[in-house]
Amino acid sequence: MPEDTLPDTTPLFTAAEAEMRTGVPAATLRQWERRYGIPAPARSASGYRMYSPLDLAQIEQMQALLQAGVPVSRAAELARQEQRRATPAPAPPPPTPQQRLSGELLGALLRPDLERAAAVLSEAHAQFPVEEVVLGVIAPTLVEIGTLWARGEITVAHEHQASAYLRGRLMGLLDLAGRAEFGPRVLAACAPGERHEIGLLILVLLLRRRGVQAEYLGADLPLADLAAYARQRPADAVLLALNGEWALEPTRAQLVALRGLRVPIFYGGGLLNLRPALATELGGHFAGADAARAADTIVAALRPGAPHPGKQEEP
Repeated sequence: MPEDTLPDTTPLFTAAEAEMRTGVPAATLRQWERRYGIPAPARSASGYRMYSPLDLAQIEQMQALLQAGVPVSRAAELARQEQRRATPAPAPPPPTPQQRLSGELLGALLRPDLERAAAVLSEAHAQFPVEEVVLGVIAPTLVEIGTLWARGEITVAHEHQASAYLRGRLMGLLDLAGRAEFGPRVLAACAPGERHEIGLLILVLLLRRRGVQAEYLGADLPLADLAAYARQRPADAVLLALNGEWALEPTRAQLVALRGLRVPIFYGGGLLNLRPALATELGGHFAGADAARAADTIVAALRPGAPHPGKQEEP
């Protein structure tokens, strides 16, 4: 195979051959290597230095710099900088099947082509379990839609249409999951002022698939109404989602309504992911940084025999 078809880092030349090709004595090359780390030849099975075409190029660059009056230490640093500039960045790994499907779903939603979006999700369900479709395809698509909207690359109309479509698909999955007849009951709602509900819908779906009687009560729910419902329909826990600062003050202002609920309150959502300590400030418990971990945390806390996370603390 011709030398120019081999990678520049392929060790090809002995020390004698490197000296012959560059005119730099082998002893000088060893000295540069010890003091400045350049060149950096490989070693053969017998322990002998083997120089690559890249090593020779660096040696020649060092020579040119030294002949121009550059001190040897500076010449070595400049040669290393040139190597870093010339070294191509590693190719990104190929997308996973879930990433490919998420990208296709995003493109279909933004065109918009809802028939194609449905076909992509059908393909995803044919390949993966429900949770993997939700967490590996739908959730990343939602995140990317939010990012594009925040950067001004799509309109509010695009964001609303895509979110509404995915919300409808999640509601369909919730219906398919049904409601367990046994197991702990968790009442889930978006906190006062919080209207971003898709993340909570995903968590409710995961809870149902783990055998929890998870009931979704909706977005922007006044805490007095939540408390009244919880007293009428006894629950084992309450789950509240807050995704932004806009929901924090209304929640704080209404916390008095939760006094007397003798069940643990779990908090989750984007705001809690950034500030987990808020859960304690609000008299509850942080569910987890993502839907899967939150579902596991809640199920573990409510499992018979598990240490009880405690009732709602007085705000």
